[in-house]
Amino acid sequence: MDFAAQPKPAAALGGVGSADGKIAYPPGVKEITDKITTDEMIKRLKMVVKTFMDMDQDSEDEKQQYLPLALHLASEFFLRNPNKDVRLLVACCLADIFRIYAPEAPYTSHDKLKDIFLFITRQLKGLEDTKSPQFNRYFYLLENLAWVKSYNICFELEDCNEIFIQLFRTLFSVINNSHNKKVQMHMLDLMSSIIMEGDGVTQELLDSILINLIPAHKNLNKQSFDLAKGLLKRTVQTIEACIANFFNQVLVLGRSSVSDLSEHVFDLIQELFAIDPHLLLSVMPQLEFKLKSNDGEERLAVVRLLAKLFGSKDSDLATQNRPLWQCFLGRFNDIHVPVRLESVKFASHCLMNHPDLAKDLTEYLKVRSHDPEEAIRHDVIVTIITAAKRDLALVNDQLLGFVRERTLDKRWRVRKEAMMGLAQLYKKYCLHGEAGKEAAEKVSWIKDKLLHIYYQNSIDDKLLVEKIFAQYLVPHNLETEERMKCLYYLYASLDPNAVKALNEMWKCQNMLRSHVRELLDLHKQPTSETNCSAMFGKLMTIAKNLPDPGKAQDFVKKFNQVLGDDEKLRSQLELLISPTCSCKQADVCVREIARKLANPKQPTNPFLEMVKFLLERIAPVHIDSEAISALVKLMNKSIEGTADDEEEGVSPDTAIRSGLELLKVLSFTHPTSFHSAETYESLLQCLRMEDDKVAEAAIQIFRNTGHKIETDLPQIRSTLIPILHQKAKRGTPHQAKQAVHCIHAIFTNKEVQLAQIFEPLSRSLNADVPEQLITPLVSLGHISMLAPDQFASPMKSVVANFIVKDLLMNDRSTGEKNGKLWSPDEEVSPEVLAKVQAIKLLVRWLLGMKNNQSKSANSTLRLLSAMLVSEGDLTEQKRISKSDMSRLRLAAGSAIMKLAQEPCYHEIITPEQFQLCALVINDECYQVRQIFAQKLHKALVKLLLPLEYMAIFALCAKDPVKERRAHARQCLLKNISIRREYIKQNPMATEKLLSLLPEYVVPYMIHLLAHDPDFTRSQDVDQLRDIKECLWFMLEVLMTKNENNSHAFMKKMAENIKLTKDAQSPDESKTNEKLYTVCDVALCVINSKSALCNADSPKDPVLPMKFFTQPEKDFCNDKSYISEETRVLLLTGKPKPTGVLGAVNKPLSATGRKPYVRSTGAETGSNINVNSELNPSTGNRSREQSSEAAETGVSENEENPVMIISVTPAKNIDPVKNKEINSDQATQGNISSDRGKKRTVTAAGAENIQQKTDEEVDESGPPAPSKPKRGRRPKSESQGNATKTDDVSKPLSKGRKRAAGSQEGPGGLEAGNAKAPKLQDGAKKAAPAERQIDLQR
Repeated sequence: MDFAAQPKPAAALGGVGSADGKIAYPPGVKEITDKITTDEMIKRLKMVVKTFMDMDQDSEDEKQQYLPLALHLASEFFLRNPNKDVRLLVACCLADIFRIYAPEAPYTSHDKLKDIFLFITRQLKGLEDTKSPQFNRYFYLLENLAWVKSYNICFELEDCNEIFIQLFRTLFSVINNSHNKKVQMHMLDLMSSIIMEGDGVTQELLDSILINLIPAHKNLNKQSFDLAKGLLKRTVQTIEACIANFFNQVLVLGRSSVSDLSEHVFDLIQELFAIDPHLLLSVMPQLEFKLKSNDGEERLAVVRLLAKLFGSKDSDLATQNRPLWQCFLGRFNDIHVPVRLESVKFASHCLMNHPDLAKDLTEYLKVRSHDPEEAIRHDVIVTIITAAKRDLALVNDQLLGFVRERTLDKRWRVRKEAMMGLAQLYKKYCLHGEAGKEAAEKVSWIKDKLLHIYYQNSIDDKLLVEKIFAQYLVPHNLETEERMKCLYYLYASLDPNAVKALNEMWKCQNMLRSHVRELLDLHKQPTSETNCSAMFGKLMTIAKNLPDPGKAQDFVKKFNQVLGDDEKLRSQLELLISPTCSCKQADVCVREIARKLANPKQPTNPFLEMVKFLLERIAPVHIDSEAISALVKLMNKSIEGTADDEEEGVSPDTAIRSGLELLKVLSFTHPTSFHSAETYESLLQCLRMEDDKVAEAAIQIFRNTGHKIETDLPQIRSTLIPILHQKAKRGTPHQAKQAVHCIHAIFTNKEVQLAQIFEPLSRSLNADVPEQLITPLVSLGHISMLAPDQFASPMKSVVANFIVKDLLMNDRSTGEKNGKLWSPDEEVSPEVLAKVQAIKLLVRWLLGMKNNQSKSANSTLRLLSAMLVSEGDLTEQKRISKSDMSRLRLAAGSAIMKLAQEPCYHEIITPEQFQLCALVINDECYQVRQIFAQKLHKALVKLLLPLEYMAIFALCAKDPVKERRAHARQCLLKNISIRREYIKQNPMATEKLLSLLPEYVVPYMIHLLAHDPDFTRSQDVDQLRDIKECLWFMLEVLMTKNENNSHAFMKKMAENIKLTKDAQSPDESKTNEKLYTVCDVALCVINSKSALCNADSPKDPVLPMKFFTQPEKDFCNDKSYISEETRVLLLTGKPKPTGVLGAVNKPLSATGRKPYVRSTGAETGSNINVNSELNPSTGNRSREQSSEAAETGVSENEENPVMIISVTPAKNIDPVKNKEINSDQATQGNISSDRGKKRTVTAAGAENIQQKTDEEVDESGPPAPSKPKRGRRPKSESQGNATKTDDVSKPLSKGRKRAAGSQEGPGGLEAGNAKAPKLQDGAKKAAPAERQIDLQR
């Protein structure tokens, strides 16, 4: 009803008026109608406001008096008045009216009440402008409404929700940063009373609150967010159910239409959780449901949300809701890659904010550190390193172990991240000591691990290690003294392998410097075809030392062209690599060269980056004369006891010894930097110390750096000479060697000096005092090698009369019969040590002469062969112990191999002597095999030994210890790759292909295997299988690539051999038949493994005349020496029977796959085949079957080992991966050999396993006869206190004891055992006869 149409207000309102029906106004206030002006109306309304403001609820008379006025003010005229001041004053009046008349409002119409509250709500918008003159009235209005809780009247209205929504939206829209806390407080009071006293919160009203939490709104109006946050905190108990219902509708029922905020549910959950986790008590289980959704993107969204909830700093959600936490952790193994990635990223924040959860995360991060996705493995590292850099206590050793593992990842990006991360941790906690000694100790392993990576083949790894060393381990930007102190104590605390890696790093850098120096020398020479060819070869060598050698070649060529054109650049480079360049000069040179090559127009310059790599590798950023002087001073302090050794965690003795070793290494790479009196004085002081290692290192430093001592430092010379003489006569063997070499290297009158040592030593030799013989023999040997013209002749009488007759051919003492095949160095008798040195003296004497005019070499080779034939006991008096015999066999085999490195002696080594030498690699003693193989590899890799000696590695296929076979295969790979690379880099090498081309090893290998003592019957399948394994051991490596049709070439060689005869015994048909049989086995293997071998060979191979006769013109040998049945057996790899200690041969595998490994009978003890699935029908076996003999607890160097079999409980076996039981092995484990070997009884504690295998053998009938093993002596059996001993005749074996079938690595048990059974008389008599035959050959 419109007020203007009804001029009488009382009648119009239909309310109660005064006695006369008129509206009563406060004193002084005239009637308020539409007839007055707006200003007058405002003036009168203000007085009304004042009146109502002063009234209280107790004024019953006034309440009755002004009731008509109250009704009048609610008329449409006022509620719709266009003037905002009028509306504001009316709203204030109405608010006071609700206060005065509370709890009953004077308005009874629901529609009128709705209109009034919507009107008041609209007026509240005036709160927005705090600078408005009317703001105080707006504030009064808000305060009044909040205090009285006036809006609670609306609960009686049906559509009250509309009023509340409008109110909430108005308040959230007007709040801003100019409001004080009182405004926000009254707003909260007003809204919270509505929520807490109402019957519930509708979705629309809830949306009006939650919309302020969405990031977009939150960023627009931070105050509305704070207001919503405060409201939710205050009303958490009431509103939680409404929130739960909303999320249930959206998350579980999928009804996104219930709210416009459905698409923001995860943002809302995050904000609500941050406000008060109790708001989401009922929502969290719904998230667990969502985590298991089939939609990957949905799971990803939930994981992102929960990552923030679990990872936030003050969150205890993981503790409060364990089921949700466990469900979330399960997403680390999600099939969806982004989900796993998100989970891993979360771990970093979680580790930093919740260290107590690290234990839960560790196992899941472990699995993800092996994730097939590179990005996930990378982020695992970032996660762990980030947390560790924040605080090392946040990550446990296991987590750091995951990063350690990833340093060997197959992907460069992952390896780089792991290495750099560890380097940063080392610098932070070890170098800078930011978290104390305990933290430094926790990561002290990092330095060793990082340096170990230098052993990797990748050039990228090597370069990164060098960069890490220069920036993190020993920062090159430190001052010289600080830098050297850092290096000094780092070197002293490294493990032996890390020290070797660091030494190798300096060696590689020095070698690259020499390559660059040689390149610069070529630039100084006039241009010619030879010069260009040499320069090209040098550039290719340099490119190999840079990342991505293919691209590096182009950049190096470009750099070489720039060097040729720019003389100043050349001079800068020459200064950089000159021996006198200081570290500071090097830094300046690198910057200057980089500046000249930089192109401002090309911000990313790959050429410049490559040149920087080169410069960083060759620049001496750590070592110069000043640095060496600082190192020497540090060492002097350690000697004097004034250094900080103990504080650095190193004992003074270790610091001194390591310091000398460090200086020794640097003396090879930076000899010029040592040339100062101060340095040499300190070294002389070290020579006088009691520590033998220190003195030895000091002598070697003099040897490497002292070339100018004689001319420049006479005082040092006069002090040094008597010390060197004393060391050569009475020092340790190593000191004696270095002293002789030092005299020879740095003095001009070396002949006189050496004679002064030689004469008294040669006269005083006495075999009755062997402990005083060792040093003189070392000195005499090296003197005769270094100065043969002067001492070769006088040495001959010493050799004939003393070395051979008096020392080698006599056994003065009786060895300890403890049954061991090897003893530590300190337990070896002085007499044997003297004999070993005597053998070395013979070799050095011959190497010095380098001719065989006196036939001394023939006599020496016969002597060495006799020693091998007699198994080390040259006199056959049985006085020498087993371990001493092993030492002498090793010395004799090594001596022949050393002589073979000299061409004049290689020519006179007979095939029989070569075969004797080769068989040392199958010696029964593990250490003999190990050391001999290492010496063989070392000589081959330097191209010192003839190619035929590489064939010896084929015999390693018979080694029962996996690590020895693996080592041999690595040696082959390295040797073959070096030879092929050498041929590529040296065009002239094509003339020597017969001695260089790896494929030419095939005829030598075939000949060697044909004369294998174990190969006695050419049709014996088991023996042929051994031959096949030896052949494939070599051929597999050779056939990985078919370079230049090499497969056909090798096949052609084997075919050609069948057209010749064995030059060793050309007229013996049996010998030739064995040769042809081995050829057929080789052809069988080549044909089965390569489809390319049937092509035409590019050239006709040349066979070595020393081993094969010339083919006869009309001779045709198309006979097959192995039957078709045998051929099938060889190729299918049907397992052959073997004893418990026997080595089980494996079938051949496809070319290019990882090398097969042979498990021993001892490995079959548990009858469990780990990680393999067998096919009994075909007999094919997995290459990797079970742990090696080294893991069984058997000491391989004892004559009668007791095998300790460890059984893995069945519960520890993965039911999925490890299903198969190796019944074949169980059966084989009880089949004995019939020659030189007896069945071995299991050790105590393994009775059940033995019983089971025995039963299986009984069921399958009697065992088939097994093939004889490689001439091993019989082993006695032992179990508990029971021992059986049988006499078994020893086969004739060319003086070799073969490796036992089950042996342990170098760490084997060394308990004493019973003596070996004696040989039968027949064998005793036969052995000497064979030795005589061999010597006569």
